[in-house]
Amino acid sequence: MGESRQSYLVAAASAVSLLREPTVSAAWNKPSALTEFSIAGLAGHLAHQLVRVHDVLAQNGEVQEPTELIEHYSRSPWVQAGLDHESNVGIRRHGEESAAEGPEALADRAQALLDGLRVALPAEPADRVVYLPWAGWSLRLDDFLLTRLVELVVHSDDLAASVGVDTPELPASVISPVVELLAQLAVHRHGATAVIRTLSRAERAPATISAF
Repeated sequence: MGESRQSYLVAAASAVSLLREPTVSAAWNKPSALTEFSIAGLAGHLAHQLVRVHDVLAQNGEVQEPTELIEHYSRSPWVQAGLDHESNVGIRRHGEESAAEGPEALADRAQALLDGLRVALPAEPADRVVYLPWAGWSLRLDDFLLTRLVELVVHSDDLAASVGVDTPELPASVISPVVELLAQLAVHRHGATAVIRTLSRAERAPATISAF
């Protein structure tokens, strides 16, 4: 199994463990560290990163020529849209819907999906391309898993910060590709000079180099 697939499974397993944290269930209906997200909604969104992978693997239809990762993010409306944009409103709504049955049910569903993906992902061919029906284009499976890896790492930190526990510690095999992709997206959005100044010259750093 390729490193990207193994890294995804490691991050997914960590996310499922975080969903079972007693502090998550205790704060279930409280606001999260993310604007307009409740703890429940954020947990539902985190768990949805397993649902997404399960769903695209289950498709057997014809796929398109895969889109490159930078283009994928450039074409995704949520990336630079405001909180009130329909894409971001839909993300929050779906998170709440996913969490509607409560923390234990959500964690159990996520665990079942993880168990299935541990079997399914190693069996997928190295050149597998998957279609993303919500986007309208295709990605290489390993590229899609990298997008989910970013979501798992970023939102695990969000959820941990929301309930006052330490952010899960993840190995370099998980963190390094996430940092690399976020850096590439930051350069694409803000330019190389802005990123270089932020990392090396605080006195000339721009206000933000956020990838999203």
